[in-house]
Amino acid sequence: MSKRDYYEVLGINRDASDEELKKAYRRLAMKFHPDRNSDDPESDEKFKEASEAYEILSNREKRHAYDQFGHAGVDPSQGGGQGFEGNFGDIFGDVFGDIFGGGRGGRSANGMSRGSDLRYNMQLDLEQAVSGDTVEVRIPVLTACEDCDGSGAAPGTTPSTCPDCQGAGQIRVSQGFFSLQQTCPRCRGQGRIVSDPCRKCSGAGRAEKRKTLSVKIPAGVDTGDRIRLSGEGEAGMNGGPPGDLYVQIDVREHAIFSRDGRNLYCEVPISIVDAALGGELEVPTLDGRVKLKIPTETQTGKIFRLRGKGVTQVRGGGIGDLLCKVVVETPVKLTDRQKELLQELKTSLNESAKHSPRETSWFDGVKKFFDGLTG
Repeated sequence: MSKRDYYEVLGINRDASDEELKKAYRRLAMKFHPDRNSDDPESDEKFKEASEAYEILSNREKRHAYDQFGHAGVDPSQGGGQGFEGNFGDIFGDVFGDIFGGGRGGRSANGMSRGSDLRYNMQLDLEQAVSGDTVEVRIPVLTACEDCDGSGAAPGTTPSTCPDCQGAGQIRVSQGFFSLQQTCPRCRGQGRIVSDPCRKCSGAGRAEKRKTLSVKIPAGVDTGDRIRLSGEGEAGMNGGPPGDLYVQIDVREHAIFSRDGRNLYCEVPISIVDAALGGELEVPTLDGRVKLKIPTETQTGKIFRLRGKGVTQVRGGGIGDLLCKVVVETPVKLTDRQKELLQELKTSLNESAKHSPRETSWFDGVKKFFDGLTG
């Protein structure tokens, strides 16, 4: 049985709080409690799986390591922490904590297990995300040891069947009215014992290796998207299949554009002269520059839509648009002559309210408001 993502096991989001984590585990632990499901052998495995997930995610340091490196970050056989300790006290109290021991799921009866999935966080520029790209990544992974071919035994030797569990990797322990299946402490769930370990991998059957992969980024990916590379995760144990590599996409902020789905947005500053008299501006797009015609009497906040200049989404739905929001810029660092000209313009404009209809309407509303307060 493949080792699942701990968040998936508990049915929570990756940003779940400690309280949400505890509630999710309490629900599953009570549902799959062994003495409630004595006739269902699968409940025992589900109980252990949920408990293992809770033990890792309820520990801040282990959760951080797991979020960064997946199962490799918390698996002691891979140099990633102390592993599953089976601490149930937080849910059931010390009595149950003493009775139930820890265990690791994910292994078959002969110790074969699927390799852990890996996650690689990839940052992309907006241009790469919109147009697509091919990016090379170099990652450390655990691969099958070349000297022992993944068996963990020295070349020329083979592992022997564990005498305690007879190769099952599990033993059954009875304490009072409880009868529980636990990981065999002698072979640690492998079902086999290596008497003469391989020198290169120290009997682990796997060794760390860095490999370079070419990741094809489809056009239109966005922050939060994941690309799955099947079989590019860590090697399995005892001949088990390898895990997968998940490339997590994070698109960097852009200096000009922001994105919402298939549409792009940008702000276009224009002078008060262009806003009043109209004109033509060059605005940037991801395909190059285009002409944008500014009509007379354009106000701040006016949005111009450039169709087909947005993003083609990965999941389809057509290409989006570029929406340009006009921001009328007030001139700064004026000369004395420029100030005189603006003062003349102001005097001229004040002769008629028709030049500033919104301003006139606003002040009329303010006057009515105050008249209502004093009336």
